[in-house]
Amino acid sequence: MVTFDLDNTLWHVDSVIRRAEKETRDWIQPRVPNYATYMNAENVASLRAQTLEEHPDIRHDLSALRIHMMSRAFEQCGLERSEADAVAHEAFAVFIRWRNTITFYDGAQDTLNSLSQHYQLAALTNGNADIQKIGLDSYFSFAISAADVGSSKPSPEMFLEAMRRAEVPPTDAVHVGDNPIDDIEGANRVGMYSIWVNFDAKPDRVPAHATVSDLPSLVGAIARLEGS
Repeated sequence: MVTFDLDNTLWHVDSVIRRAEKETRDWIQPRVPNYATYMNAENVASLRAQTLEEHPDIRHDLSALRIHMMSRAFEQCGLERSEADAVAHEAFAVFIRWRNTITFYDGAQDTLNSLSQHYQLAALTNGNADIQKIGLDSYFSFAISAADVGSSKPSPEMFLEAMRRAEVPPTDAVHVGDNPIDDIEGANRVGMYSIWVNFDAKPDRVPAHATVSDLPSLVGAIARLEGS
């Protein structure tokens, strides 16, 4: 089995989130005109803290957290609770549509297609990218998010759940990701093989079993690990 991180491994996520948030703000503006003014850095931090204090169970569920925060913000902007809730869900639908509108890194889809012919693939994400909405479900057997298991990488739960579903031991599992802590250390701790995707030629002090600088190189790197 080969598991993949998604954001910043298969596509650049920062530009995706910026676009999604802009489109969401533009949708909200005529409906809650004072929202943009209200959502300064101080109020955003306060909303997040208050929401997590009231709903600690959604700490790892970025979708639920965003909806709750928007609903609370809309109330502060003058909407009744039921209306604030409804508008928050509509606004989130706008956000998540754009959040799943991505531009793949070079070679991403060809690499996934090639690997899926030989290995079972799974997606492991701390975020809320949706492999079906993005169009990756033909490559991946399943996806697991932090919301699904109640914890985020590098905690072991996501990796362990993937191996449980695939019915493979750690020695038959490889995780691919860009984050030295969340992906590489997380996979190493549960005994999986790890491959660091190091696009920017950062200093190679990450204890991965292999390192690649582009996605097409994964095919050979995984084959070498399999034969080691």
